[in-house]
Amino acid sequence: MRVFVTGAAGFIGRAVIPELINNGHTVLGLVRSDASAETITKLGAEVHRGDLEDIESLKSGAAASDGVIHLAFVHDFANMAKSSAIDRAAITAMADHLEGKPLVITNGTMSCPKGVLATEDTEGETVGPAADRVKAEALVKELTKTKGIRGSVVRLTPTVHGLEDKGFIKIVAGLSQKAGAAIYINDGSSRWSAVHRLDAAVLYRLALEKGQPGAIYHAVAEEGVPTKDIVTLIGKKTGLPVEGKTMEEATPLLGFFAHALAADNPASSEKTRKELGWTPTQITLLKDIEENYFK
Repeated sequence: MRVFVTGAAGFIGRAVIPELINNGHTVLGLVRSDASAETITKLGAEVHRGDLEDIESLKSGAAASDGVIHLAFVHDFANMAKSSAIDRAAITAMADHLEGKPLVITNGTMSCPKGVLATEDTEGETVGPAADRVKAEALVKELTKTKGIRGSVVRLTPTVHGLEDKGFIKIVAGLSQKAGAAIYINDGSSRWSAVHRLDAAVLYRLALEKGQPGAIYHAVAEEGVPTKDIVTLIGKKTGLPVEGKTMEEATPLLGFFAHALAADNPASSEKTRKELGWTPTQITLLKDIEENYFK
């Protein structure tokens, strides 16, 4: 297939491109800058200029392809309603040109209710910070019916780890260094599911190739790593003391990420593994942090 990939030059996109090409597909990557164009060209992808608010570029990219993997998102945590609205408009625009073709979009397991094991059948939250982004899942199911696309959703874990990661682990480490301590919330018993980006890339390919219309898949290699273990390892690797703080104490120091660390988000991928034959093989989160994150 010729696959249109949004967010092609991003952390996960740079893993998805070679995964697709190595399995016989060609890639048309959406990029905004010359630097991103150079990055994906070196990986073997074709360049398609535009961004998530350039509706015509999204339409033409989808029309020129046999399927879409939609990775891009405007990560404005202070205005998730606007970011999510941009995302839904982009999905709708691309779906107009994908009848009978796959459209794989992205959400997160953090959109599921907290404190219980989330499965692929778990409905996303309808209130709270994640509620706006959850609407994209319902939109894809609707477009699958009304536009005849093969729409599916890949839910990513709170941390997608691997070389060049600039996400939650690195952000929490940076905020910890500013605060003078590696901070976990309350007793640190909250859990994060986790996946390596190379394993996630394989799942995106499988969802593109074999995903069922309207399906939700979980890119979960580890069901629940205690956040205290993550923060303790960050403290060890950075030489910072490790401290537990209440949400009120931690919020001025960590901002949004205090809430993220407090979120108990265990998740299963049993259904995904059975349906798509996905088997994670990469290094685990804590071992990755220990060996690769603070050199």
